[in-house]
Amino acid sequence: MTSQEIRQKFLDYFKSKEHLIVPSAPIVLKDDPTLMFSNSGMTQFKDYFLGYKEPKAPRIADTQKCLRVSGKHNDLDDVGRDTYHHTMFEMLGNWSFGDYFKKDAIAFAWELLTEVYGIPKENLYVTIFEGDASENLERDQDAYDFWKSHISEDRIINGNKKDNFWEMGASGPCGPCSEIHVDLRTPEEKAKISGLELVNNDHPQVVEVWNLVFMEFNRKADGSLEKLPAQHVDTGMGFERLCMALQGKSSNYDTDVFTPLIAKVEELSGKKYTGILKDEKDIAFRVVVDHIRAVSFAIADGQLPSSGGAGYVIRRILRRGVSYSYRFLDMKEPFLYKLVAVLQEQMGKFFPELEKQGALVTEVIKSEEESFLNKIENGLIRVEKLIQQTIESNLKVLPSDEVFELYDTYGFPNDLTRIIAEEKGLTIDEAGFEARKKEQQDRSRGGAEQKVHDWVILEEKAENFVGYDQLESETYITRYRKIENKDGEFYQVVLSETPFYPDGGGQVGDKGLLENATESFEVLETKKENGLIISLINGLPKDAGAVFYAKVNAAERKNSQANHSVTHLLHEALREVLGTHVEQKGSYVGPDYLRFDFSHFNKMTEEELALVENKVNTKIKESIALQEFRSIPIQEALDKGAMALFGEKYGDNVRMIQFGSSKELCGGTHVKNTSEIGHFKILSESSAAAGIRRIEAISGDESEKYFKNLEKQVAELSQLLKSKDLIRSIEKLMEENASLKSEVEAFKKEKAKGEIGDWKNAYEQKGDKQLLVKKTSLDAGSVKDIVFQLKREIPTSVTIILSDADGKPMITVGVSDDLAANYQAGAIVKDLAKEIQGGGGGNPGFATAGGKNLDGLENAYQKALNI
Repeated sequence: MTSQEIRQKFLDYFKSKEHLIVPSAPIVLKDDPTLMFSNSGMTQFKDYFLGYKEPKAPRIADTQKCLRVSGKHNDLDDVGRDTYHHTMFEMLGNWSFGDYFKKDAIAFAWELLTEVYGIPKENLYVTIFEGDASENLERDQDAYDFWKSHISEDRIINGNKKDNFWEMGASGPCGPCSEIHVDLRTPEEKAKISGLELVNNDHPQVVEVWNLVFMEFNRKADGSLEKLPAQHVDTGMGFERLCMALQGKSSNYDTDVFTPLIAKVEELSGKKYTGILKDEKDIAFRVVVDHIRAVSFAIADGQLPSSGGAGYVIRRILRRGVSYSYRFLDMKEPFLYKLVAVLQEQMGKFFPELEKQGALVTEVIKSEEESFLNKIENGLIRVEKLIQQTIESNLKVLPSDEVFELYDTYGFPNDLTRIIAEEKGLTIDEAGFEARKKEQQDRSRGGAEQKVHDWVILEEKAENFVGYDQLESETYITRYRKIENKDGEFYQVVLSETPFYPDGGGQVGDKGLLENATESFEVLETKKENGLIISLINGLPKDAGAVFYAKVNAAERKNSQANHSVTHLLHEALREVLGTHVEQKGSYVGPDYLRFDFSHFNKMTEEELALVENKVNTKIKESIALQEFRSIPIQEALDKGAMALFGEKYGDNVRMIQFGSSKELCGGTHVKNTSEIGHFKILSESSAAAGIRRIEAISGDESEKYFKNLEKQVAELSQLLKSKDLIRSIEKLMEENASLKSEVEAFKKEKAKGEIGDWKNAYEQKGDKQLLVKKTSLDAGSVKDIVFQLKREIPTSVTIILSDADGKPMITVGVSDDLAANYQAGAIVKDLAKEIQGGGGGNPGFATAGGKNLDGLENAYQKALNI
């Protein structure tokens, strides 16, 4: 049975059991502040479990793309080193929202596994929750009794809270669970030891294949449990493990989920995969084929590699793959991008985003590979220098500061540094490195961590967003909770009627006021969480249930919605000028400016930018009225020609925004007529990532300010130059400047010639070597020329020049070629630069360093004399 058949049989089975089959949600989460990625099948259904939304159907089934590489669920370090851990994996699941419960969930699972898939019953074991006295939780006797009708009692195992009580997070829906484990060992192995003893003991052939979670409780922020108003079923079956069981393999990587990718890596690398667990070459194979799936799906869903947040996680996964292939497969050129086509062929039928975004995914991965391979090459040079310095200092451990700098600044893997060091008989300061890493993580988190208290619910009422039609509304608070962070105490509130637009779709959330006759509170931000529109205020009303007036900051909203509407016009203009391959890949829409990222592989020309800008402004001048389709079926909107963005999660009914021929699915706020936008001005066009360009622009009030400021600058320049012909006046100044610069350069060269003769005679004999330490006010360029000449002409010499040109300290070191093996210029300059609070580098023969402390040059001078 192929993996595609296995996936289809699962969906067909639950369709026959009256389940609605829904597509996978994007792997990258954009509207959940608690998670970066979907890390389980239930992620897209959180709103249903929390009671914030009505489910589409009481029974649902799907296959969900998941990623576990950060936070509590982090499998990254295990990937490649065993047969079954993955970063990206598929979770097959069936769900009941207040419909069937334990009895049917257990019966469905047993029938599918044993009768549809044909797994021998004697190979299966199940676990149930044994209870937990500390939380007054009893043994799950119901699950035990239901399982007895399917499987012998000696195969039903009690499990502790860690294994058999599933929780969504620190708070939220939770409940006991029942795991199904499959024993894939040979008959000979089974005869030696019962599978009963190997369940949940990390045996690679006795593995959990399905987890049935029975949602009964809600975990509150204070740690207590309360009963949910309805009981739900949430199941998750690991697709890759299921394929291993059904295809008779002992490793996920031996199934056809991975073998086509492995075959392609064999073809490209010329290496052979043997499946040996501890062989570094085979580990590299597994890492590569796992990681290419995670990275490809994340990019296809809209998450580009970057230096922060979710983008950094994706970059780290990709770099881990490149690092392993570089070290153990001898792949020194980009090649992972060539695996995308194989992945498309395998999974494109079920996940069409891979087909649609294939060109972009391929280009982004290739660019990231090229960039990181260059860093590896540079890092190797730096590691060799560090090892040499450590050996010269008679030390055996590479210092943690330098190892961490390689890792953090240059992206060089610390495990690669370790391997190279061990080859030279050295180690790295592991504890110091981890301490530095933790310090950096703590700094990056800064004050972001906060304590979130439980909701105080005043009224169970669905909120009503009125912000499309009005900026003020009479309202009252339906629930609130306290937030504590580094800035103090604040309160998040949910309003019965809210005009505040929540952060989403690239548009920033509204700010404003919440006030009545006796109290006034500033609304600091508005966002959406688990389907709720939440406004943050700077205090708690004395009477939280009182009537208030919610007032949006009208000026900021006006500018934000002008910028949002103009992004739609910009998107259309870019497609007209550059081609229909252009798709939005991200945006920021605020009151001050807009940022628009889009797929395109070349830098835009000035002519293209001017044409795009002109097209947008033409649409603005045409005074096109907004046509808003507030709630129409998604297929109807698509049939009308609406643009839908990949990586976005749309419901059955959507909102479509139309300005003439521009039609997009969008939940943001917009102008009523394009004339309200005023004027559109592109400020810059740049690269955001491989295959992604970025335009930053302004409109409305900010555009008006921009041109007024230009007028002011022109007037001031005219006055300064005493001419209205600014171009000719500036050309004249440039000509004069070039002439003067030429004269200065000639003067510098003459002065440098005079210095060379004096410096040649100033070397001090130090044993069989010569040292020159000299202070000067010559500029850096002149010093460099002199040092290169001296190190060529003066054998066995070290030349150190300390300059204070332009009031800035500079140290330049030259080492003659015959000494460069023992006296490295980079090491010398790095040591001396400490005195001027600076840093720099170079190669063994020449290095420079700048600094902040001019007074430190004297200390550096004295230190240099003692080399």
